[in-house]
Amino acid sequence: MWDFETEPDFQEQLDWVEGFVRDEIEPLDLLFGDRAYQSPSPALQKTLDPLKQQVRDRKLWACHLGPELGGQGYGQVKLALLNEVLGRSTWAPVVFGCQAPDTGNAEIIAHYGTDDQKRAYLEPLLNGEVFSSYSMTEPHAGADPTLFRTRATSDGDEWVIDGWKFFSSNARNAAFLIVMAVTNPDVHPYQGMSMFLVPTDTPGVKIERNISVGGEREGMHALIHYDHVRVPADHLLGGEGQAFVIAQTRLGGGRIHHAMRTVGMCQRALDMLCERALSRETKGSLLAEKQFVQGYVADSYAQLTQFRLFVLYTAWQIDRYHDYKRVRKDIAAVKAVMPEVLHDIVQRAVQVHGALGVSDELPLARMWMAVPAMSLVDGPTEVHKVTVARQVLKGYRPAEGLWPSEHVPTKVEEARTKLAELVESEVGNW
Repeated sequence: MWDFETEPDFQEQLDWVEGFVRDEIEPLDLLFGDRAYQSPSPALQKTLDPLKQQVRDRKLWACHLGPELGGQGYGQVKLALLNEVLGRSTWAPVVFGCQAPDTGNAEIIAHYGTDDQKRAYLEPLLNGEVFSSYSMTEPHAGADPTLFRTRATSDGDEWVIDGWKFFSSNARNAAFLIVMAVTNPDVHPYQGMSMFLVPTDTPGVKIERNISVGGEREGMHALIHYDHVRVPADHLLGGEGQAFVIAQTRLGGGRIHHAMRTVGMCQRALDMLCERALSRETKGSLLAEKQFVQGYVADSYAQLTQFRLFVLYTAWQIDRYHDYKRVRKDIAAVKAVMPEVLHDIVQRAVQVHGALGVSDELPLARMWMAVPAMSLVDGPTEVHKVTVARQVLKGYRPAEGLWPSEHVPTKVEEARTKLAELVESEVGNW
């Protein structure tokens, strides 16, 4: 049965979230937007705690996890609907306990962590007491983890980590890192890498510098040197050689969550475009009466609606199958489409606003800078398109014989053979 309607009880929640984000959280975006992923000052914490409590009271905290993992158990479809609202704001994911990269980190600790690891790392993460960082990418390797060189060597009851990691987001504010390292170089990388929980204050964890991307005021993406970093053996996450299995759990969720929030960003840009079109008059009429602008509105609406339904469909599959690998094709397709949709809608909104659109007096320029970032985060668009193509082609087979299966002369001859009696009887009527 097909159903495109949100449950009334959850729609009531979404209506509350929209007003709450607009009235209580967006003022934080305007005044403290660059501090959303930093440890808050006492004064800011005093403001945030009551907001987070309201979210908890509404049972909307950490909705990305099921109840058995410490979350609310709403599933990915409801999370997508929620993230459409939260994606409009910088602070909203933090207030709702579902900010990246912490969502993915919480998910893999919940799935693969021991009871002690969950107490030490997951509980404070879910309580909003700390931030975390996912330390996977390396400077020389780009999007190919099979080239990673960071090593973790067993030494008695400890592991010793040596190497370099790049673009470890929010490491500067994180209480701990999840580090991917080679533990067995003699086997295929898919079986020879492991994950480790590493507190950021561990000796040898050296943040060499932080890089800004997309117009950030402060660098948030660290180049880290792991210089003979020692962690206890029980800091291994999920078992030796399990890094790739763990990474797919994390990255599959992270990619679809990026898409969910991007829906909200695109909707905000479309709202701004339409408002401007109805507010600005030039050459004797409103912009909304110009056919070029009408084309912008129509194209943006169509693109966003298609993208949103694709995201919801992919989320529905995750809820149904509980297997990111099974939904890999559509997760990759959503990820590949996402930056193009964001680019097109934001570009049109900028164009309709003119010079104001590229200024710092509107959020459109910041949205525009998110486009190239979304083309690269959690794997570049080109890699995801290759994944989609390979997955799609698995459902097909080559044509048998010389001609394509839809070759009309061949099919006509087959039809003649199948309907020979009818053809014979109808010859006189042709």
